[in-house]
Formats: sequence, structure tokens, C-alpha cells
Amino acid sequence: METYLLILGMGLACFAPRYLPLVLFGERDFPKAWQTALGYIPPAVLAAVVVPSVLMPTGVRLDLDWTNPYLLAGVFTFALGLLVKRFLLVSTVGVTVFALLTVFVVPETAGFDAAKTKIVNASSQTGGVLRFAQVDDFDSLDPGNTYYTANWDFFRFFGRSLVTYRPAPGKDGLTLVPDLAESLGEASPDARTWTYRLRQGIRFDDGREITSKDVKYAIERSYASDVLTIGPTYFKRLLGTDYPGPYKDPHPERLGLTAIETPDDRTLVFRLRQPFADFDFVATLPQTVPVPRDKDTGGEYWRRPVASGPYMVERYERGKSLVLVPNPHWDKATDPVRHQRASRVEVRLKVDPADLDNLVISGDAHVDQAGTGFQQVTQALAMHNPNLKRDADNPLTGFLRYVSIQTAVAPFDNVHCRRAVQYAMDKAGMRNGYGGDVSGGDLASTVLPPTVLGHQLYDRYPNGADRTGDVARGREELALCGKPDGFSTTIVHRSNRPKERQAAEALRTSLARIGITTDIKDYPPSEFFTTYGGRPDFVRANNLGLILMGFGPDWPSGYGFLQPIVDGRAIKESGNLNLAELNDPTVNSMIDTASATLDPERRTRMWHEVDKAVMETAVIAPVVYEKTLIYRNPELTNVYVHPAYGMYDYVSLGIG
Repeated sequence: METYLLILGMGLACFAPRYLPLVLFGERDFPKAWQTALGYIPPAVLAAVVVPSVLMPTGVRLDLDWTNPYLLAGVFTFALGLLVKRFLLVSTVGVTVFALLTVFVVPETAGFDAAKTKIVNASSQTGGVLRFAQVDDFDSLDPGNTYYTANWDFFRFFGRSLVTYRPAPGKDGLTLVPDLAESLGEASPDARTWTYRLRQGIRFDDGREITSKDVKYAIERSYASDVLTIGPTYFKRLLGTDYPGPYKDPHPERLGLTAIETPDDRTLVFRLRQPFADFDFVATLPQTVPVPRDKDTGGEYWRRPVASGPYMVERYERGKSLVLVPNPHWDKATDPVRHQRASRVEVRLKVDPADLDNLVISGDAHVDQAGTGFQQVTQALAMHNPNLKRDADNPLTGFLRYVSIQTAVAPFDNVHCRRAVQYAMDKAGMRNGYGGDVSGGDLASTVLPPTVLGHQLYDRYPNGADRTGDVARGREELALCGKPDGFSTTIVHRSNRPKERQAAEALRTSLARIGITTDIKDYPPSEFFTTYGGRPDFVRANNLGLILMGFGPDWPSGYGFLQPIVDGRAIKESGNLNLAELNDPTVNSMIDTASATLDPERRTRMWHEVDKAVMETAVIAPVVYEKTLIYRNPELTNVYVHPAYGMYDYVSLGIG
């Protein structure tokens, strides 16, 4: 339909100016100059429409390459027109040439969503500058002091962890493989002792060989939360002890954490305070990237972290740019995961959001480093422009957008009142609020998203064929909870989040159909978890019954996703992520059992059972498995979406 409207519009633009004077003034002799000027209108309008399409088929980037079929066909058609001057013949031949070029001559493009399931533009070519850009800056360039997924993906250019993920698209990419270590961890029968042995010949960028003490020291730094304030705290939680961190360590070598032993230069032994079968996932965290003690500058280490990967930091100007160059002491023979394809990696920082999409499409930058995808305007353009859409991917990010239903706020202390919300909510409308099926995501029915091990399709609360809500079932549950006429509560979202606001409005409208009336409140994101939604006392005092929430895991297993948001022992007075304050003994016990089970297949099945048990409590109402629209610049080689990060695998990229 849009194509026909475009053709109609072009026809009107071309011929209306010529015939409008006749309509207005009737048939009369016009001055010769008028007649001449009016004759130029159709070709001028056609040129204005056609020339940009030929030279800039994406609408942004000037494409003068031989792979542009519009340009090749346009040049041929123009030359033919000069020779024969027969409009119908020239037009017919031009369209035919364009069709033949796209089929037989121009290289076939991989197509929309291709990089989700395969490697696009595979190549062993090396050289060229790989360019990234992002609207902000890194939270920190210190691998031990960062908590953004995009940074964990990017930092693998210069840092190697004990364990990492297989470099592959699809489910295969969730497979753990050794990185610094020779193999995955060797676990004791009770899953409390884990042993790793380092590969031989791994060196820092100054040529010094990396030892087990360098890895131990890097992990010790995660205990210094007064100096490194951003990174995760899993090692402290799993290893325990009152160790103060290396900057307050009285040990002469600052290696006093007794829960990690280094019997020789290549062996690390971790002694956990409780069984934990997911420890290999913890070993993927960038806090295991080795740090030489003599080069550690504490809170200033971000200025120039020492490299163990294929690239090293040449220059970092905070708020402006980062430049990585090849690490001369990196040896591909010791690294089965990474490559050194580009001759240089550059990152432009603090780019205006309005400019970022144009930079990536034009090729001035190849990748949006933050991996957040196109802005809303560009997203609409890309989905309707086949020349952009064919080089775009729409992957799951690993995040779940959901409604947390508070167990400590009446009447949601009654499970049937919670289930009334589950049945009545308009998930389709809320998805539209979040951005539709492209940037909103796929409609959800489980706690675990499809990118997490343990996910299985399951729908405890079917809410209508069109997913707009089952009003009758909602009213039945209200009657069972003793509120047949409904009740009042509050919906909460983070301020300055228009998508969350729109989703909250859709939720309010749908709940009103069964008599649940709601106010909508918003609180600032910067303090949301420390002062408002993440403080149980504030939630109870202000009757915050329904909180819109999004969560993504630190690693793609059931524990990495479920434990922070549904384990009763994770409830905190401030900074709480278990917003619903679920403290169900059955769920807690199931988490403990699954996390201590060494058999990976059995453990994965157990996480699905935990998911079902949580849904039975009705404290989490899943809305969408979040997706984003990211652009695969045609100059990139070896492009695929890595499921562990929900964005492109940065260390595999090259330049064609």
C-alpha cells in the first residue's frame, strides 16, 4: 500500500503544478517563460526523488560502490535514454537490468535477522580500523569495576577471564569454554572446591608471564568495595571470610585471601563456603581478568588497565575516545576464542543520540558499543526501508520486562488477588507501550527468558487468545480473594522512562475492567533501588502494590537470573531486587538444591521447575522478553549475535 501511495504522490507532484493553472485560470495563452518553466517540473521532481534513491539507497550513506544495484541500473538506464530517447523502452529495460543485477551480479545480502542464527560475512581478512561509538562513556575501564553487559562484551578485546562463552550464535553460544584456564573448573563431589589450571605462555602486554597469583589478586580487588564500587560481589558472597581487600591487606604480597589458594604459578583452588555448581559461570566475570600487583593503581587503574587479550590500551581520554592497538605479546595459540583481525579499534564517546544512528549507517562508526539499538525514529525508518532492514537484527537482549506484585502490600498478600492481575492484565497493550514487537519484544509467560538455560515454554495464566486479558478469570480470582468489587492500589515506574509510563497506562486501563482502580507514581531511576522501589519499608508505607521492573542476568543460567529476584534471602533493606519480597521456603529450598547439582542437564531441568514454582506464587507477571534492533554495517565481517550478551560478539568482528 505504501508503494502505491508513493507512486500516486509522485504523479501528483509531477503533474499537478502543470495543470493547476488551467484549473484555476482556464484555457488561455501563457507567457512563453511560464510554459518553459512548467515543462521542467516533472523531470525536476523525478530527479529529486530518484537521484537520492540511486546514490543513497539507505537514506543516510552515500553508496558509490559497485555492489549498489540502484546505481548500476541507474547509470545504464541514463546512458540508454541518451541513445534511444524512448521512455517506455528505457523504463522497461532499466527495471529489468536492476532485477538481473540483484539476482546474478550484486553479492547476496544475508538478510534481516540473519546474524541471530549464523555468522554473516565470514572472512579471515585482517587489517582496517574497527570503529565503535556510544552516547555515554564506560562506567569504568577497569575490568574489576564495571557492571554493564556491553562492557563485559567489549573488555574481552584486552582482558581474558578464567572461563568464557563459546564464540558462536544461537544456543551453542551459551556453552562455557576455558579461556585463561586449560579446562573448565574441576569440582569436588560436594561442589565446594573448584580447581583451575592456567594455560602456559599467556603474557601481559609488557611481556611478563601471567601467573595464578595475578588472577587471585584480581579477584581480591572485588573485596575492596570502598575503592571499586561498581562491580558484582559474587566472589565475596561465595568465598566468604572477613578479608578487607588488597589495599588493606597486611600480607606482604597482598595475597591474604585464604579462600583462594595458589599452590604453584599455574594453579588456583577456590574453597567455597557452600556448594555451588554454577561456579564456572562466576569464573566468566571480568573480575577474573588478571591484574599485576605492581601496576595496580587502585581507583585509578581504569586509566590504563594492563592487557592480557589481543589488544591493549594506547590512549583513553575520558568522555572523548578510546584507542586499542594490537598487543604484541598476545599469542593466538593460547587463545581459542579471540582474534586480532582489526589493525586498530577506536571508540568515540559522548556521541549525541541523534547522531549515533547516522554514524553507524554511514560507516563512520561500525557498531553502537552500548548495543542498545536504533533510536525510535531510525527504528521505524529501518523497518520500512528494505535497504536498511536487510542489514539489521532484532535479537532478544536477555531482559524480562515484568510487573512485580508485592506480597507485603494488601490485598496482594492474598495469592488470588495477585492472580487476578495476572489474568486481567493486557500484555499486548503493555507490549505496545514498551515499543511493540520490534523494540518491545516477544510476549512473555515465564520468569526465565529464552536466552537463559532452563527456559521452557509454559503459561500458568493464559489471558485470552489476543493476550489482552481474560476479564472473566480475573473476576473469579477477585471473588476468591474476598474482593469481588475490586480494590485500589498503586502502579510504580521509573521517571523519565516514557515506555514504562505507556506500559503502566495500559496496565491501569486493563485492570479497571475488573474493578481494580490504580494511581500511577514514578520515582527517579538514579535512586529507585536505594530510596524508593528497592526499599521494602518505603514500598509498604506508600501502598506500592505493582512495580514495573526489568531484569537481565549476570550469567545465562537459572541461578544467575532467579536468585536475585525471587530468593527470600536476597531481600535487602536498600538496593533490593526481590521487589515482591517473595520468601517462600519451597522456592528457597529448590534454589539451594539446583545450585548444588553438578549434572548440568539435571540442573537445567530443575531451574525450569523453580520457574514454575515462582509463577505459582503469582508475584511476577511477565510482560515481554525484551528485544532491540541493531544494525549490522555491511563493512563488518564475522558478525553474529552472541546469546550471552544479547548483542554482537565484539571480539569476533573484522573489517571487509
